[in-house]
Amino acid sequence: MSKRNEHTPNQTCLKQRGTMLSSIKLPIVIRAEINLVLVVLTALGVFSRLYGIHFPKAVVFDEVYYGQFVSLYMKRVFFIDESGPPLGHMILAFGAYIGGFDGNFIWNRIGAEYSSNVPVWSLRLIPALAGSLSVPLCYILVVELGYSHLTALGATLLFLMENSLIVQSRFMLLESVLIFFLLLAFSVFHYPMLCSCPRVKYMGLFTYLLLLGLAAVHMWQLIGDRALSNVLTRFLALVVLPLLLYLGFFYVHLTLLYRSGPHDQMMSSAFQASLEGGLARITQGQPLEMAYGSQVTLRSVSSKPIPCWLHSHKANYPIRYENGRGSSHQQQVTCYPFKDVNNWWIIKDPGRQDLVVSSPPRPVRHGDVVQLLHGMTSRFLNTHDVAAPMSPHAQEVSGYIDFNVSMPAQNLWKVDIANRETEQEVWKTILSEVRLVHVKTSAVLKLSGSALPEWGFRQLEVVGDKIYKGYQPTGVWNVEEHRYGRSQEQKERELELHSPTHIDINRNLTFMAKFLELQWRMLTVKQETSEHKYSSSPLDWITMDTNIAYWLHHTGNAQIHLMGNLVTWSLGNLALMGYLLLFLSYLLRRRRKIEDIPEDTWRQLLLAGVVCAGGWAVNYLPFFMMEKTLFLYHYLPALTFQILLIPVVLEHVHTHVLCTSHRRALHGAVLAGLSSVYLTFWKFSPLTYGHPELSAEQLDSLRWKDSWDVLFRRH
Repeated sequence: MSKRNEHTPNQTCLKQRGTMLSSIKLPIVIRAEINLVLVVLTALGVFSRLYGIHFPKAVVFDEVYYGQFVSLYMKRVFFIDESGPPLGHMILAFGAYIGGFDGNFIWNRIGAEYSSNVPVWSLRLIPALAGSLSVPLCYILVVELGYSHLTALGATLLFLMENSLIVQSRFMLLESVLIFFLLLAFSVFHYPMLCSCPRVKYMGLFTYLLLLGLAAVHMWQLIGDRALSNVLTRFLALVVLPLLLYLGFFYVHLTLLYRSGPHDQMMSSAFQASLEGGLARITQGQPLEMAYGSQVTLRSVSSKPIPCWLHSHKANYPIRYENGRGSSHQQQVTCYPFKDVNNWWIIKDPGRQDLVVSSPPRPVRHGDVVQLLHGMTSRFLNTHDVAAPMSPHAQEVSGYIDFNVSMPAQNLWKVDIANRETEQEVWKTILSEVRLVHVKTSAVLKLSGSALPEWGFRQLEVVGDKIYKGYQPTGVWNVEEHRYGRSQEQKERELELHSPTHIDINRNLTFMAKFLELQWRMLTVKQETSEHKYSSSPLDWITMDTNIAYWLHHTGNAQIHLMGNLVTWSLGNLALMGYLLLFLSYLLRRRRKIEDIPEDTWRQLLLAGVVCAGGWAVNYLPFFMMEKTLFLYHYLPALTFQILLIPVVLEHVHTHVLCTSHRRALHGAVLAGLSSVYLTFWKFSPLTYGHPELSAEQLDSLRWKDSWDVLFRRH
C-alpha cells in the first residue's frame, strides 16, 4: 500500500504555522505626508506672534477692559458684557487660570505697570496662539477653495506680514480669537459645528449666517444625489449642535460666576437673589407671601434707563413748574436707583388701621385692593387728575398731604399679578410681577423714564398712566426686600425699617430662566456711545486713515500702534474691485451665452467670492448700522478675508485672463508687491513690537499719512 500522502504530526503542525504566517502581511507600513511649507509657515506664525509677548509689562489699550472681566472670572463674580457671549472671556480667563492669576489687580488705567502677581505671558498666550494658528488656516482655506499651493503660500505670506494682525494677537484681546474661529469655520466647511464665531463676539454671527447659506446651497444639491439622512445630519451639525454649544457655554459661565457682582442691579430681583452675597445676603430668610402689614421695597422690572426702586422723601412738588403749570404741591414720589431706607412701603388693608402683620398672616392676593403707606413719612401713595411734572399726558403720583383744599385722597390700588398662574394667586416676594392699578382712575403706576429737575434731585419720574396697555416692564413692579411689620408706632417702625430681614426661603432659578433673562439683558442694554481720541468711522478703515496708539513708554519713545501694512491694505482694495469687475463681466457675458471660462472655473470663482468678498462684506458693512464707539480693530476680521482675495484674483487673472506674453510681467509685479509688503512690515515693526526704540526723526518718517497719530518726544 502506498504511503506518499501520509504526514507525521510534526510535519502537519509546521504546515499549519506556515499557512498562518503567510496570511500576515509584513511589515505594517504607516505613511504620513508632511507639507514642509505649511510647517515652516506655522513656525513663522508662532514666532511672529509669540516673540516677546511679555513686553510691555503694562496694560495695553483694551486690556484695561478685558482684564476686568478676567479678574471677575478669577473671583467667580457675576458680570454682564453686552458686546458678546461668554466664550471669548472664558478663553482669556483660561489663560489667566493656567498662569495662576488670583484676579487681584486694579484695571483702571492704560499704561499701568502690572504687579508681580499678574502672569503677563499666560494672559496673552491664548490670543497669540490663536493668531499663530490662523496663519496655516489661511493656507488650508485657499487650498480648500481649489486654488494652487503657490496661491495659498502668497495669501499666507500676506497674512503673516500684516502688522495690525500681529499687534492685535500679541495682547489680551479677542479679535485674534475671533479671526481664528472665522478661518476655522470655512477651512473645515464639512464640519461646520466647529463654527464658534458667534460665541466669541456677536459680530461673528454674520459670518455664521454666511456659512449657513453656503451649507444650505450644498445641502440642496445633496438632496438630489444622496439620502435625506445626510441632509438631516448636516442640519444637526449646522443648527442644533451650535445651539447646544451656545447654551453650554452660558451654562459654564453662570456656573462659574455664582457670586454677586457690580452688574447685579441690571438683573431682576429673582436673578440677584440666586447669587451668593449681595441681594441674596440681604433677602435671605424673607417671608415668601405678602400679607397686610408687610414692609416692602418695590423695584421696577424695567432696567431702562437704570434699575430703580419706588421712593419718597420729605420734599414736595413745586407749586408751579418752570413752564407755568401748577402741581398739587404734595410729597414727591420718585424711582431712586440706589437702596435707601426711603424705599420702604407698608401694605395696608384699607378697612383696618393696623400696620402690623396679624397672626396668622392674611395674604394679599391678585385682585385685592390695598393702600401703600410710605414707611418713613407715613404718606399714602396717591394719584389724581393733576398732570405729572415731566409727562403732562400722565397723572402725577404723590405722597398724599391733606392741605384742607378740595383735593381728596385717592390712595386705593388694585393688585394685578401679571405672571399669575391662578386668579387666587398670592403676591410673592421677588417672584410676582405686579401692576398697581389705581381704583378710581384706572391709571397704572409706571416709570416714565424721564429724570426730574434739580428740585427732584435728578431722580426718575413715576406717573399714573391711564392709557397703559399690555405688558410694559415700566409699569410692572416686584417686591425685592420684605419683612413682616411688628411695630405700630412710627418711631419703633423707623427702627424696624433699618433692621435686617429674617426667615429662610429658597429662590433658586432654573438655568433656562437665568439664561433667557441674561440673554435678553445682553441684547437690550444699550452700549454707551462716546467720543474717544482713537475712535473712527468705518469709512476711515478701508484706506487706513486712522491708527491707535496702544502703548507709549512713560519716559522714552518706545511705543506700540495698531497700524496696518499700507501696501497690503491697498492691494486688498484693488483685489476687491478687481473681483467685482471680473464677476460682473462674466455674469453679463454669460447672460449673452458667451462662456469665457469653463463651468468648473466659474463655480470656483463664485465660491471664492462668497467666502472672501462675502466674508469681507459681512464683517464690515454691519458697522455702518451700529450705534456704538468704533475702532480700527473692528475692521480686522474683514481685512483677513480681503487679504485672502488678493492671490485668488491674481491666480485667476494669470490663468484665464492674461496671454502668455503678459504673464511674465505679472510675475514681476507680484514679486515687487511681496517685496514692498515685506519692506513695509519691517519698517513699521518697531511700532508693532515696541522695540527697538526710535528717535523722534525716525518716528516722524513713519507718519505716512497726516491723519496718523504717531507720538514722540524730542530729547
